[in-house]
Amino acid sequence: MNNKLLNKLSFVLVIIGGLNWGLVGILNIDLVAKLFGADAMLSQVIYTLIGLSAVYMIVNCKKCCKE
Repeated sequence: MNNKLLNKLSFVLVIIGGLNWGLVGILNIDLVAKLFGADAMLSQVIYTLIGLSAVYMIVNCKKCCKE
């Protein structure tokens, strides 16, 4: 997977995660759990991908800030 695609995918997943947490905080609605089931394996995979995307973006931000 090329770097540009990975950057875009990570960005989209982090935005989805942020919006989901905003909905949880404001309206007490977990959209991922509502769409895929609270205990569903797919929900856990989505949460894991969002978390990994955030870590990827942090690492990229550190590299970018050093330049």
